Amino acid sequence: MNSILWADDEIDLLKPYTIFLQGKGYTVTTTTNGQDAIDLCRRQEFDIVFLDENMPGLSGLETLNAIKDLRPTTPIVMITKSEEENIMEQAIGKQIADYLIKPVNPNQILLTLKKHIQGKSIIQEHTTIDYQREFSKITQLIDSAQTFEQFAALQQQLVKWELTLQDSNSAMSEVLKMQKQQAEAAFAKFVQKNYADWIASPDRRPLMSHEIVKKNVFPILDQQEKLFFIVIDNFRYDQWKTIEPLVTDELTVTEDQIYCSILPTATQYARNAIFSGLMPLQIQQMYPEYWIEEGDDEGKNIYEQQLLQTQLDRYRRKETFTYTKINESSFCEQFIKKIKNLQAPLNVVIINFIDMLSHSRTESKMMRELANDEAAYLSLTLSWFKHSPTLQLIKTIAQQGYKIIITTDHGTTQITDPIKIIGDKATNVNLRYKVGKALSYNPKEVYQMTDPKQYGLPSPNVSSKYVFAQAGNFFAYPNNYNYYAQYYRNTFQHGGISLDEMLIPLITLEPK
Repeated sequence: MNSILWADDEIDLLKPYTIFLQGKGYTVTTTTNGQDAIDLCRRQEFDIVFLDENMPGLSGLETLNAIKDLRPTTPIVMITKSEEENIMEQAIGKQIADYLIKPVNPNQILLTLKKHIQGKSIIQEHTTIDYQREFSKITQLIDSAQTFEQFAALQQQLVKWELTLQDSNSAMSEVLKMQKQQAEAAFAKFVQKNYADWIASPDRRPLMSHEIVKKNVFPILDQQEKLFFIVIDNFRYDQWKTIEPLVTDELTVTEDQIYCSILPTATQYARNAIFSGLMPLQIQQMYPEYWIEEGDDEGKNIYEQQLLQTQLDRYRRKETFTYTKINESSFCEQFIKKIKNLQAPLNVVIINFIDMLSHSRTESKMMRELANDEAAYLSLTLSWFKHSPTLQLIKTIAQQGYKIIITTDHGTTQITDPIKIIGDKATNVNLRYKVGKALSYNPKEVYQMTDPKQYGLPSPNVSSKYVFAQAGNFFAYPNNYNYYAQYYRNTFQHGGISLDEMLIPLITLEPK
């Protein structure tokens, strides 16, 4: 039973209210002055406090201060005859839960109680009911999805409910998790059936990595608008929806789109495809000086600026551009100061924090504890974005009147189930895809590309092939199998086939 403390020097006149609330199942403790209210709060904890602003002795504001010191998390509702703005501002500044003007009616009081005491449980109850209503529609969409657009819509629905239910009913979250697994299985079959045709037939494929600049950046430049093209490495659609409310304070989302990362969903392939406007095999053939092989020690993304220039040159575009890679907060802060002096119509920014977060979570026991599941991973993303200079960077860009595209090269997925594979020493180390000439695996467990050229991918050797893990699977070698399976299970990885790796955000914003 919820408990109420009500302090008012005219409490006797409020007897009908207390009887009404007791009839609704609340226990009501009353007092006529601030000092008694403080003493009562010192002795016991109440679920909520109603506090008259104008009482003899200690004022309502003075009583509010004292109770907040004793019970900082207890919601306090100020009730007053006064509508003076300064009194309201002082009360709000003390973080009151609500503010009511006399005379109040019983339904106002009851609504306040439901909002501040039962609000969370009411929201959870209604959220659960809403999801139960949507359950069959989502299941039907999983069973019937035959196009990329349908799977993109499915991804948006799943992300919406994942974010809605993450603080809600655990039973419904488990049901949604099973739906996500069904969706992953359906999407893996869809990719296996259609991916080769997408590469061969440009008119029949969804928007893919190597088409982003041509189809989304160039049209904005053609309108003589100045643009920031921001690529956040390893950035999932649910991470975008998590930070979106912070971005839209100063920017309007004009397009919230999902596009398809090429395979492998890894920087060397997908991000270089974005900047070059080419599939990886074409990069290797046309610009071998900018292609890094799997076994090379060089960084896999060190030629992005040069690759973007080749794309501009091929399309005979004369725009100048700036290129900035941000790996740490101090550099971001320095760059913010330079924005107002930029003259180029196109400004490219690479932000690597999300990628560092996912990798550090694999390598650091502490980070595993901080991001032990999807909800915690999203919470860390939100905390970083809210408190890092990245948010200020975007706001500063908006204040200078730039249009902004925010996107990524690929997402990540939380891996759970190891599958065995055997390869020679030249085989790459990625857990979600393997490329090599002597791979041994169960073909029923993977998506295989035995002719890489057909898929726009280079072959390190004549007999090389690519294989991809799907959904929550990851590759593990038989040697020390149990150790590595345990070590990498539940980490966030990329390179393979899943909704979160391949169906990724492409967001266009403009200043309000």
